[in-house]
Amino acid sequence: MDLSAKIRTLPASPGVYLYKNAEGEVIYVGKAKNLRSRVSSYFHERRIEDAKTGTLVREAVDVDYIVVANNKEALALENHLIKQKKPRFNILLRDDKTYPYVKLTLAERFPRVYVTRRLRKDGSSYYGPYFPANLAYRIVDLIHRHFLVPSCKVDLTRFHPRPCLQYYIKRCLGPCVEGLTTPEIYQEAVHDVKTFLEGRPTDLSRSLRQRMDKAAESEEYERAAKYRDLISTVEQLQEKQRIAAVEGDDADVFGYHYENDMLAVNLFHVRGGRVLDRREFFWEELPEFEAAETMWARVSDPGVAGQSPASTQPTSFHPGEFFSALLTQLYIGQPYVPRNIYVPVDFEDREELEELLSEQLAAQGGRATRAHIEVPQRGDKRSLIDLAGNNAKQSYDQRFRVMKPNQRQVQEALQDALGLPDLPRRIECFDISHIQGAETVASMVVWEDGRMKKGDYRKFIIRSVDGVDDFASMREVVTRRYKRLQEEKKTLPSLVLIDGGLGQLHAAAEALGSLEIINQPLAAIAKREEIIYVYGQEDEPVVLDHHSPVLHLVQLIRDEAHRFAVTFHRKRRQMRDRSTELLEIPGVGTGTTRRLLEHFGSVQAVKQADAAALSAVVTRNQAEAILEYFRK
Repeated sequence: MDLSAKIRTLPASPGVYLYKNAEGEVIYVGKAKNLRSRVSSYFHERRIEDAKTGTLVREAVDVDYIVVANNKEALALENHLIKQKKPRFNILLRDDKTYPYVKLTLAERFPRVYVTRRLRKDGSSYYGPYFPANLAYRIVDLIHRHFLVPSCKVDLTRFHPRPCLQYYIKRCLGPCVEGLTTPEIYQEAVHDVKTFLEGRPTDLSRSLRQRMDKAAESEEYERAAKYRDLISTVEQLQEKQRIAAVEGDDADVFGYHYENDMLAVNLFHVRGGRVLDRREFFWEELPEFEAAETMWARVSDPGVAGQSPASTQPTSFHPGEFFSALLTQLYIGQPYVPRNIYVPVDFEDREELEELLSEQLAAQGGRATRAHIEVPQRGDKRSLIDLAGNNAKQSYDQRFRVMKPNQRQVQEALQDALGLPDLPRRIECFDISHIQGAETVASMVVWEDGRMKKGDYRKFIIRSVDGVDDFASMREVVTRRYKRLQEEKKTLPSLVLIDGGLGQLHAAAEALGSLEIINQPLAAIAKREEIIYVYGQEDEPVVLDHHSPVLHLVQLIRDEAHRFAVTFHRKRRQMRDRSTELLEIPGVGTGTTRRLLEHFGSVQAVKQADAAALSAVVTRNQAEAILEYFRK
């Protein structure tokens, strides 16, 4: 069934749809109140003429869908699928930082506390997020000093001969040594930590007071004094929290600035009436396609809160649509949702998202059972959004005007730092990827005149190297690349950049030497140290400032080469793993399997191919054998 015929069979129900390309990859996820109407709207002549919609329609060869009960469920499912599939036509959340949580490892025999930025389903309890970030570290330090529950990495499944320093400075009960504590005493301390982190100081104070009185009656005065000090600490913290609650409410405030197809967003975390921290989000290239069921989300008033006059220029960027995607990915399924969220523009799904987050708050059992998403137009709330918008403008200027548009200055600085003979107009960067020598591949990415030139990227399958030998692999790929350029009489790049250290650098130099290419600027950037080695002056490596725009540029190119190589290697592994089933077909060998997978992209596509399509790649007998195999 072709795509247009399949679209006509879609139900007129709310749900989520997934566009797929010829390789079976999900390239766009969207939601709809009416699936058939929404999906068919992409193929209206007026929309196909739009460059961005046309790109999606040209790439899409299939559409899947999932029917749900209502638009609220569609919103939640769309968010889950976008995070899972990461389709390139969707707006994806890109964050410059994540906030820390306090992790209590309840699944262990002797639980411990850690600061972590990654939540896992491992039986532990997570509390947070905390901002500013150092608050989490201060809380864990308080737990060490007063509750004596550690953050060590000692193996507590067995006993050790002696305790570490933390026990001697009274920051740990010493569960690692037999006899220093008992499981009952340790579990009591863990219970107190859990009560403290859950924000139940009254219950904790009451429990500690009872234990203090009991210890005093038993004439365990030292232990009673410890409980007394702990009660004092808990009550002081409780008083500070009470004052903060009176001063103001919790809110997240958003502002943005959009210009020249680049976007900066600022998020202010307001807690207790004070701005505690700020997050910055940047999109240097928004998705090639941004779906919109209606065009109502465009901002018609240039003075709308959080948007500067320069932000009103575009027709392809729809702020309401963007904030719908951003808030959905930022809050749905997360352990913490603020009571109030202030955004600069309204959007279609605001009420459904508000209801969904309210249900999430109620399920988490927090004090607030209702989330409010507001679009303030005046007063103090509007002033907060204006403040966030102004800061977003500053973030934009710092990120894009200083670092990005002044590209010539960065090029000149790079030329000076590496001693290049000419201004670097084109940089080609190489990286090798493998797992213990298996399926070794290489990538080449290109930076030209201020941006990555994806049309010139190249992939290489390493054929002459067996086992783990990154140096030989680098020699092969550099030889192949520049031998090809010589044969085609094309210009060499301004700089050849290698992802690796001195070994990879010298391997690339040997490859160029074998082709009699001399005076070609060549450099390598070593991982971890972030030191740049320039061929010919290896004894004097270039060490740039951590905040240097030149280092950022080199890192950006190196990271892109690494990403491209790893992605290609992963696909090769998947093709290798999936090829097993094809090899079971009589008459189909390794070479035939490779041709089939390279032509069709996947085993699933081979299964769905007819005799004519298969005969274009293999013989008629092989095509019949494949059809018969999958028919059974």
